[in-house]
Amino acid sequence: MNSANNVLGEPLELCGCKPNTGYFRDGYCRTVGSDMGQHTICAVMTEDFLIFTKARGNDLSTPRPEFDFPGLKPGDRWCLCALRWKEAWQAGMAPLVVLASCEESSLDIVPLDVLTMYATTSQ
Repeated sequence: MNSANNVLGEPLELCGCKPNTGYFRDGYCRTVGSDMGQHTICAVMTEDFLIFTKARGNDLSTPRPEFDFPGLKPGDRWCLCALRWKEAWQAGMAPLVVLASCEESSLDIVPLDVLTMYATTSQ
């Protein structure tokens, strides 16, 4: 059961289950102390972002069947590490975000006004 709030101060909404995302692989971008990456930003993948993150050592596009990971493609929703999203934003490569599905703790790293500039409501 999810009890976290989103960046809007409301109950956190599901980010995505196709593929399952989140630190707990339950579809929610929520974190706990053992989540060193703080996977709290629900982002909509783009080809540019997938290339960007792969170049920085985090290949999200290649399938890894041994981890039951199909690889991401543009349009997929994925819980990104808040610092990776910030890095992409600073490089002009940030993907859109779903504010209702970004955990409130994201605001410790990325200001709400910045996230709002990249907000989408696409399903």
